[in-house]
Amino acid sequence: MTTKPEMTASEIASAVVRGKMSALDATEAALARIKQHDGVLNSFTDVTADRARTKARAVDADIAAGKTVGPLAGVPFAVKNLFDVAGLPTRAGSKINRDLAPSKRDATLIERMEAAGAVLVGALNMGEYAYDFTGENIHDGPSRNPHDTTRMAGGSSGGSGSAVGGALVPIALGSDTNGSIRVPSSFCGIFGLKPTYGRLSRARSFPFVASLDHLGPFARSVTDLALAYDAMQGPDADDAACTTTRGLEPTLPLLANPVSDLRIAIAGGYFQKNVFPEAVEAVSRVVKALGATKVVDVPEAARARAAAYVITTTEGASLHLDRLRKRPNDFDPAVRDRLIAGAMVPAPLVDRAQKFRRWYRAQFAEIFKSVDVLIAPATPCTAPKLGQVNFNLDGVDLPVRANIGIHTQPISFIGLPVVAVPVPLEPLPIGVQIIAAPWREDIALRVAHALEKMGVVAAPSPKGF
Repeated sequence: MTTKPEMTASEIASAVVRGKMSALDATEAALARIKQHDGVLNSFTDVTADRARTKARAVDADIAAGKTVGPLAGVPFAVKNLFDVAGLPTRAGSKINRDLAPSKRDATLIERMEAAGAVLVGALNMGEYAYDFTGENIHDGPSRNPHDTTRMAGGSSGGSGSAVGGALVPIALGSDTNGSIRVPSSFCGIFGLKPTYGRLSRARSFPFVASLDHLGPFARSVTDLALAYDAMQGPDADDAACTTTRGLEPTLPLLANPVSDLRIAIAGGYFQKNVFPEAVEAVSRVVKALGATKVVDVPEAARARAAAYVITTTEGASLHLDRLRKRPNDFDPAVRDRLIAGAMVPAPLVDRAQKFRRWYRAQFAEIFKSVDVLIAPATPCTAPKLGQVNFNLDGVDLPVRANIGIHTQPISFIGLPVVAVPVPLEPLPIGVQIIAAPWREDIALRVAHALEKMGVVAAPSPKGF
């Protein structure tokens, strides 16, 4: 048995465990696809072929010896290059970080994926220091959309979206501060999970905004998303924000539970503005399939987005201040200028943004007393053209780079769990956010799985290369 390009992680693991395919065969197939197609997609910055083959042989040896292997046995995966990978400098999409010494240890989430039997095949392109929504990188070139390679993959986890959307690997890991899992998922037509803030460890990953950063998986099916998420759960003393009060809460066994008992509502007001017709159509298909009619207005969502900007730019500036002083010309000018601006934001504004954040979180707590799930657009449009500077939202010309995340920022601002689901419109897919209460990833994944079974959402085959 040989792997097909769009074979899911669960299919690969099942075949490996049953002896229908070796982990090494699955790995070699992924490496071959990367070699064949990544010259166009530009999703990988590093391919760890030797390491991958060694791990795959170890999985095969365990199976031959009758040992128990994990639920991701032999599954190739890749990670955004802000994850520490032993033996590689953690570049975080930057020129400056390439001068760092190679990492001595993998990020916690890589360790957990490999403990479940998965095989790391490389590190992925991203926007510089994760301050990006486009997937364009001035140092490594843009990640390209697998459905139209003249278009953006989305950012900042552009390589992750491109690699999974292009079926180079079935699973990739990325980060989401203001939308960097959900935006590439939307543009590249795949599933993405931004967990609750503090749910998955960020240990040994390069930060952007510590109070907003999340790590999570991309996949071509909800089952694969849940497989990866479940494998990565657990407390970690190396990440102070990682929860120690919640045990493992597997979602895979709950996926098939009915959703008829869930209270599903449509995010109104702010979330129904600043959208192109394709975003309206995608949300309409999802809510119709779910039978959702209730509309809930989210108070002060625009202000939440503004507050997220203030916190992002000031925390980011603080993190990079020494690099800005010593090596300003080695930054992407667009990133550098926003960080410099962040360094000049008055402290009272930051204080007010944080106070508002607490108020806004409390408003959502009230909403989730009567609602289990909110449905909202993931992006205002399908993937823009590479290099596109502006687009027109509700009659106003606005910068693309700053406004792609207009519907994601008010949600990650308070760390809610979200599954981005791809609606396969023509000619390009677009995503919808399934938003749940804190720690209820299981509910968001259940809804996503139900939509997938109904055929409303799906990861379309790549056609741009």
